[in-house]
Amino acid sequence: MSLTTTHSNAFIGEPEVVEDASLAEASAAWIQLKDAAIAIRELQVKDGSIPDAEHQATARELVAVITAGIRALAPAFPHDADYLTASVADFDRWVSEDFGVPDFYDSLVAFQPQLHRVDGIRHLVVFPMYTQNGSSDRLVEALIVEAIWPDFIAELEAGDYGNKLFLSLRLVDFTPGYDTNSAVLFPETVAMREIPTFTWGAIFQDREAARYRRVTRAAAEITKLDMPAAAAAMLDDQALTERAFVMWDIIHDRTHMRGDLPFDPFMIKQRMPFFLYSLEELRCDLTAFRESVKIQRALSARVSAGEALTAAEQELLEHAPLAQYAVIFDRIFRFSITGTRVRNYDGLGGQLLFAWLHQRGVLHWTDTRLAFDWEGVPDAVVALGDAIDELYWRSIDRPKTSHWLAAYDLVRSVLTPHPASVWARGLPDEVLMGAPKGFTDAVLDDEFPLSMFFEALDKKMKPVIESTVGIRGTDD
Repeated sequence: MSLTTTHSNAFIGEPEVVEDASLAEASAAWIQLKDAAIAIRELQVKDGSIPDAEHQATARELVAVITAGIRALAPAFPHDADYLTASVADFDRWVSEDFGVPDFYDSLVAFQPQLHRVDGIRHLVVFPMYTQNGSSDRLVEALIVEAIWPDFIAELEAGDYGNKLFLSLRLVDFTPGYDTNSAVLFPETVAMREIPTFTWGAIFQDREAARYRRVTRAAAEITKLDMPAAAAAMLDDQALTERAFVMWDIIHDRTHMRGDLPFDPFMIKQRMPFFLYSLEELRCDLTAFRESVKIQRALSARVSAGEALTAAEQELLEHAPLAQYAVIFDRIFRFSITGTRVRNYDGLGGQLLFAWLHQRGVLHWTDTRLAFDWEGVPDAVVALGDAIDELYWRSIDRPKTSHWLAAYDLVRSVLTPHPASVWARGLPDEVLMGAPKGFTDAVLDDEFPLSMFFEALDKKMKPVIESTVGIRGTDD
């Protein structure tokens, strides 16, 4: 829809009040709000402001449509009442300040979705924001989202895997910032005057699951992989896969701040060689894998002893092996070949996992067919997690750059560096004696190139990977 068409139709009058959140995405209030948000994005510049005075009259009318839509939809989202009231006030202030850099601090602080982790509950979310792996511009985004919070996840979180900040969501409808690879909703992306204490972070498990199913199905066909029955079932069941991803991510997310850490290896804003980020993300994934193995073995032992499980425990036992398959196949088939070869830390983590399993004899690429020795896979995967944990534990007593060198040695022990790598040949004394920046600058953009296996897989999988942009759970 063009700006002219949007403005000329004008959405005359207040939209009808919506009281049922399950009907929200089909309502006139939402459709008008969404169209106005899309139109106002055309007027915004990178920081979210609208500096061109000629566009501000139109922008005022569009904001009026957005706020009218929020008011009309608010009764359907009573749990978000304070936030939606604050959102209207933030939009009104933005108008009164002639569309300078938007400040939605007040509404962001009022938005507390982590207090309502109930399966199926919905939220209306409207902020000027950038979207990770989507748009780097702080444009107005509007979303209707739905919580994924089954009973077994609630029990998991209430026990040994507490994570009060974690949200699992499903995309219902959204503006163009999410018609991308973005699968997260993070408060730090919102335009605001100051940084509050963040109390939540959300992942769209429906998008993660849909991407996984499409990519893994195609990769399994290309590599002639004979999938285990439980793993194959995930490819035909979106809801089942979503729940497995929730289990994976709730454990992954909490791991960033847990364990024997050199200090704060990932979350502090600092510039490090990209393979450090690879190891940290992989450490969290492998922790989720390890804990899923632990849960599966413990519950299976109880069943073998004749003990009855609760309904939630039975679901947990069902999903624990699925989370393991998700980690392995998503890391190997999607992460390894998604994105550019410029400091692609998730890609490197996938390459590392594949090569580790191959070199330990539990993954085979023979006669152009991929196969796993599934009985040996759990212990091999856990061993890689143990190696990273050992690196971290030893690095508590190491200087930062010595930790970096040790981390490089771990990766290099599994993957072959680029032939031109300065790191592989040995950093010169002037770098070793200098500031950490010199170490980072010496890392090649593609320090560990794709193996021949992944080069071939990438060529065949590229159209499939590209087809997942903007995917949602209802697309397959």
